Amino acid sequence: MLEPDALIVHAEIHIVGIEPPVTRTLLLPMDLNLAQLHEVLQATFGWTDSHLHQFDIGGLVYGAPEFDQDGGTDRQTFEASSVRLADFAMPYDAPLIILYEYDFGDSWTHVIELTATRREAGVKYPRCIAGSRAGPPEDVGGPSGYADFLDAWRDPLHEQHRDMRRWAGRKFDPERFDLDDNNKAIARAIRRSKGSYRFRHEN
Repeated sequence: MLEPDALIVHAEIHIVGIEPPVTRTLLLPMDLNLAQLHEVLQATFGWTDSHLHQFDIGGLVYGAPEFDQDGGTDRQTFEASSVRLADFAMPYDAPLIILYEYDFGDSWTHVIELTATRREAGVKYPRCIAGSRAGPPEDVGGPSGYADFLDAWRDPLHEQHRDMRRWAGRKFDPERFDLDDNNKAIARAIRRSKGSYRFRHEN
């Protein structure tokens, strides 16, 4: 097992099915658990944690087991807060690829490529070091719905242009990515999560 104090995780992330891509590059502490990683991902992509999610790692599903009690799947959901990044074999030369799915209706699949790297002294983690474009709005209909939304959002002559602009809000800009704002959102998410899922503390 890798030594959490000496190493961190370099994470390259993109949302499947969106062009140009929506990406983030994160540096994560080894002792971060998967529930906390969920909170970081929600913050960095601007999601609101309004829907179910899961991590798929080597064919095993990790998430919040309390939401998997309807028997709708034969795959067991393992408790995300009990598994840390340090628990996985993290190669230096080839990434460990895991999948994160958010909102099973829209099915936003995030590909996360993880590699181990050396921790810098005096730097606080987790943090975002790069990114491109804003995350899509909630409930926009997945990648195909987002493409249709952007067609209307960008074209003043489109019959749904005004409705889409109003629905997305005046602050929404699909090309906007602000690194400083992103890191502030991540820091807030980590504080509020208190080592697990935020909803377990706030509901």
